[in-house]
Amino acid sequence: MGKLVIGTRRYSSWSLRGWLAVQLAGLDVAVQVLPIGEGPSAAITGATPAGLVPYLEHEGARVWESLSICEYCAEINPALWPADRVARAEARSLAAEMHAGFRALRMAMPMNLGRDDFAGRGRTPEALSDIARIDRLWQDTRARFGGDGEFLFGASFGNADVMFAPVVARLLTYRPDLSAVSQAYCSAVRRHPLVSAWYDAASEEPSAWLLTKYESVT
Repeated sequence: MGKLVIGTRRYSSWSLRGWLAVQLAGLDVAVQVLPIGEGPSAAITGATPAGLVPYLEHEGARVWESLSICEYCAEINPALWPADRVARAEARSLAAEMHAGFRALRMAMPMNLGRDDFAGRGRTPEALSDIARIDRLWQDTRARFGGDGEFLFGASFGNADVMFAPVVARLLTYRPDLSAVSQAYCSAVRRHPLVSAWYDAASEEPSAWLLTKYESVT
């Protein structure tokens, strides 16, 4: 059996991505949850090569960084990327842009799965610009590749959706204005059984793991 090290489910957006990919690939791993802190965590630093979560060990492979975990999982379950070459290129571009970008959104609206009352908070001009870009991406991708399915590339919940799942969580918490297409997509992601399971597990974490910096966003 391998292992997947993740951080506090309530807050750790990158951990959510890694966990979703691992679950979708059906990897046999034990999940170790380490609470993140207000600053660097000695426990996480000691448990992972880069001192960050998520971190995967599986059948001799050591994989860190969420996008690398998604790629590793796609080697085991190729359906995590679209089968069509053009759609697959689009999906990889979306995933890479999410991995490298949208820092303003991530900083102004940190993920907090325990709050549904942050509407109106975190609306810096830069964060709203990021959200507008994401909204356009989702609308375009759904129009070109979504077909009759609910997700970005149709009926299958794949790596592109995995990479954007924490963004969906943020938008559901902070409730900025979105197009009808993006609102429907957010609802579909939230209903996915694995996403729901993560939310349920987050709700059971100890209150001692709550962090002021995520609970007092203005």
